[in-house]
Amino acid sequence: MMFDPFYPFDWLATQIVTHLLGLSLQSHLGASLHFFLYDAPKVVTLLVVISFIVGTLQSYFQPEIIRSWLANQYTLLGNILAAIVGIFTPFCSCSAVPLFIGFLEVGVPLGVTFSYLISAPMVNEVAVILIWGLFGFKVTLLYVGFGVSLAIVAGFIIGTLKLEKWVEPFIWELQAAHSGEFAIEVVSSEPLSWKHRLQQGWFQSRDILQSVWIYIVVGIAIGAAIHGYVPTALVTRLAGEGNPFAVPIAVILGVPLYANVAGVMPITEALVNKGLPLGTVLAFTMAVTALSLPEMIILRKVLKPQLLTIFISLMTCGIISIGYLFNLILST
Repeated sequence: MMFDPFYPFDWLATQIVTHLLGLSLQSHLGASLHFFLYDAPKVVTLLVVISFIVGTLQSYFQPEIIRSWLANQYTLLGNILAAIVGIFTPFCSCSAVPLFIGFLEVGVPLGVTFSYLISAPMVNEVAVILIWGLFGFKVTLLYVGFGVSLAIVAGFIIGTLKLEKWVEPFIWELQAAHSGEFAIEVVSSEPLSWKHRLQQGWFQSRDILQSVWIYIVVGIAIGAAIHGYVPTALVTRLAGEGNPFAVPIAVILGVPLYANVAGVMPITEALVNKGLPLGTVLAFTMAVTALSLPEMIILRKVLKPQLLTIFISLMTCGIISIGYLFNLILST
């Protein structure tokens, strides 16, 4: 029998629901409460432990070095670096937009900046942690591979098309104002001790938890309601394998929503438990995190409608393609 590190959470949730509350796990309320009581501590534990490890490792990288790399890359390598940097910056889509502006301001190429903007909310460390904990290593590897590839390809296309003319002029005015006074300098310093690196890991883990815990609770609550009360037959009929348009429908439904990946992942788990194909549900997840309506509204402040339309079109086509491809790979 395979060892389950989260078995104590499952056992405790079962005891609370069946013995303390006297509910059946097969009842609507019992199933919903068990889902919530099991998933909440599991997700929080995964988030705290792995973000602590990643935060400790991040102490080896200076932000000035990373920004210097991106500012000096105009080829495909720049897109690759930006997409990888996005994995280690756990921002929601709207939080990533100010950094997007800042990158352009200091001279990072437009296409490279877009690769970062796509990757940061969709394939960050929080996404990796939660997908790994909920769906395993294979699904995590596929999700990260597809997400990073989409960020690289979309950013490269935008960079190749030379669409800087469709960025609002004030961005280039800011860039010009800073070009004479801003210089990326890497300041040498004494190497951090392990004590300080561990402190940085703890601070990052704490900050991430403080910023996303409400999304986790709300997301798990919604997921619990779906798990216990939404009929499986209804869900599978609307977006199951029998509907060839399930993936586009899932993407369209995800666009108006706004949640970071910590909030949407429990909903993803509940939909998968209801029988939806994993690729369809992960396409929904990508749309929520990287193509949300609030992000588009904020981006409109810095992008003209033509460039915003190209960005939305590339992302929509890419996410739908990934959803179909995901389903094809996992079905074989």
